[in-house]
Amino acid sequence: MTDQIDSINKAVADMTMKTGKYLTFSLESEEYGIGILKVKEIIGMLPITSVPRTPEFVKGVINLRGKVIPVIDLRLKFGMTSISYNERTCIIVVEINASGATVLIGIVVDTVSEVLNIKEDDIEETPAFGTKLDTRYILGMAKQERGVKILLNIDKVLSSDEMAAVQHAS
Repeated sequence: MTDQIDSINKAVADMTMKTGKYLTFSLESEEYGIGILKVKEIIGMLPITSVPRTPEFVKGVINLRGKVIPVIDLRLKFGMTSISYNERTCIIVVEINASGATVLIGIVVDTVSEVLNIKEDDIEETPAFGTKLDTRYILGMAKQERGVKILLNIDKVLSSDEMAAVQHAS
């Protein structure tokens, strides 16, 4: 009985942690959100220096006010087709917790939309897509008037091996 109560309390705590402000952005025709506390800044596209022998989704590194920051293309990471960058394409600089360290990385997105305050009642659990699909990076699904926004756990978008490759790039 105690285990069951602990499990329910953990589920309630997890859902409460999801409530808050999210920066929303689009990739192809889908809308995504990242917790605003993970976002350090939003910048326009800068020249990206490619780094050899990195995964395809790692575009390279940028020099942001004297700091070298690795950049990944979220479209490529999610298996979407690559597009040419335009005036709406931007880089969201996020803070990721990886192996006990905090790392800044840039993620390239098609467009940044808005900051939304998402309530607990508007967040659904991630649907089960079967055992073959890893959805640990999806925090939940936010129900909105204009559809559903996929809320990302940015700390889990990259696997530990991918994170090592990104850190090596910088």
